[in-house]
Amino acid sequence: MTDNEHENGRPERRAPARVIGTPLSDTPLSDSHGEEHAVPGVVPQDERKARRAERIAALCFTLAFAALVAFLVAYVHFQSGGLSATGASHVALGGTLTLALLAPAAGIVIWVRQIMPKYELVQQRHPMASPEDVRAEVAATFVQGAGESGIVKRRLLRRTLLLAAAPLGLAPLVLLRDLDSSGVPGAQLHRRLAHTVWGEKTKDGTPLRLVVEGTGQPIRAADFNSPGGILSVVPQGYEHDLNVLAKATVILIKFREEELKPGTNPNWTHDGIVAYSKICTHVGCPAALYEQTTHHILCPCHQSTFDAADGARVVFGPAARPLPQLPIGVDEQGYLIALGDFPAPVGPGYWERGDAEARARENGGHS
Repeated sequence: MTDNEHENGRPERRAPARVIGTPLSDTPLSDSHGEEHAVPGVVPQDERKARRAERIAALCFTLAFAALVAFLVAYVHFQSGGLSATGASHVALGGTLTLALLAPAAGIVIWVRQIMPKYELVQQRHPMASPEDVRAEVAATFVQGAGESGIVKRRLLRRTLLLAAAPLGLAPLVLLRDLDSSGVPGAQLHRRLAHTVWGEKTKDGTPLRLVVEGTGQPIRAADFNSPGGILSVVPQGYEHDLNVLAKATVILIKFREEELKPGTNPNWTHDGIVAYSKICTHVGCPAALYEQTTHHILCPCHQSTFDAADGARVVFGPAARPLPQLPIGVDEQGYLIALGDFPAPVGPGYWERGDAEARARENGGHS
């Protein structure tokens, strides 16, 4: 007879291996048939119903894993731009994230209500300083609770729960990618935020044309010849890109040459046509109201007022900076084009902290 055998010759049963997350204990949580030890006052669930609930809960955890993976894929794949792309992005991200959050919650509820046993708790009063035997009792209670929860016995539940939680560690890494603009280092990020697409070229290397917002029609300088006229224009090729239009939308105003004041850069005008950013430098509202007799551009949100004939300087309201002027000219066909980007960052907030002097140097030394 060996040490691993009883006196009756039958082999000695080994205690089940300890599951990670549970304390060491010499008392097994279940016998060789997987049956939990009877505990006074504790009513275990019906095993057949518990197994069915286990499969349902495992399905919920698996769905949570798939939904979170789908959320990460949708976040990278669906880029917002036009209205349809933005709508698809919202539906994909909202739907997958909702399922990723609700599915594990449903699985845990099923786990607690249909797998864990029913029991009553009686709170005993004890001295504040816990003696050694109380600590041992707490440890034993913890082991008992771990056994009752099914985390040790039901491997499928345990593994699928860990599977559902695994992508949560990757989610912040994917979401934080926007902090550096898709991998662009901090210095380059500042440069990207401080510029618009007006400084770019088309595929054939020509400057971007100014097109009418809404229709996308290019503008001939000869056709825009009525003093006092105003147009809202956008860069050609980006008519439906909301991210670009949030910074690059421009208003065109036609002046008589003698109406322009020193604040307006004459080298950036053409035949009395001046282009200014439409984004108010206060909080970013569209500054599109124009008073022809005073040449004032009015922002309807907080009544910031800019003198369009004098470089769009602020004459009233909370705005702290003038609307940046866009350098414009004409191409060989006589269409209005952008000769470069704005000399200063457009809009409010971040732009108020921008390095305007460095930006001016990038645009050829213009202030």
